Amino acid sequence: MSASTAPRDRLIVAIDVADADAALAAAARLDGHVGMLKVGLQLFVAEGPSVVERLRRAHPRLEIFLDLKLHDIPNTMRGAIRSARDLGVRFLTVHAGSGVDHLKACVDEAGDALGILAVTVLTSQDAAACAEAGHTRDPAELVELRAACAREAACAGIVCSGVEVERVAAIAPALARVVPGVRPAAAAVGDQKRVVTPAEAIRRGATHLVVGRPILKAEDPVAAADAIVAEIASAL
Repeated sequence: MSASTAPRDRLIVAIDVADADAALAAAARLDGHVGMLKVGLQLFVAEGPSVVERLRRAHPRLEIFLDLKLHDIPNTMRGAIRSARDLGVRFLTVHAGSGVDHLKACVDEAGDALGILAVTVLTSQDAAACAEAGHTRDPAELVELRAACAREAACAGIVCSGVEVERVAAIAPALARVVPGVRPAAAAVGDQKRVVTPAEAIRRGATHLVVGRPILKAEDPVAAADAIVAEIASAL
């Protein structure tokens, strides 16, 4: 994930679908239009590791981002990361809330082949949700603290909302900054709380954007993806 990445390769599509057939159909439509597919909990729990293997075989140009947001004791995390590494995925998400030593264990187990992305604060959470969870800091402060932990642990990147990405870029300029909760101007926000448009996210310092429903639910998913890529290009 470098600054020279082409606009198309900066777009990660979240294929949050029910089964492998739907995932493969989405991949077939989007191959050549986006750079990476995000396999999340819904699809992974339904189909298991085989869906990753099938996607990689059918669409070798598309990298796979395994978004499981792992959060457990280091020994358990190491085992899960070994399994993900064997699948040949490019990135894996872990929660950043356990601190530097925990993240360092993840990065150490991942090695060079698998990039660990540290999730800071979910984009569905706002200040009220953080307070309800017992945090005494607001989302922006939590994101900054966790971004510093990810930098210290030498993670491959940080996942944060577009609202905080400018500050994250200042804290960890060498790391990838992956922004979910991105919505084109006319799209429904859904369950997201801290959202920005694709161009806003890129201008604020995002290196990569995660978009799901605005593409998959569009009447023409390819046209929707191409429009977002064009918006990314306009903001670079």
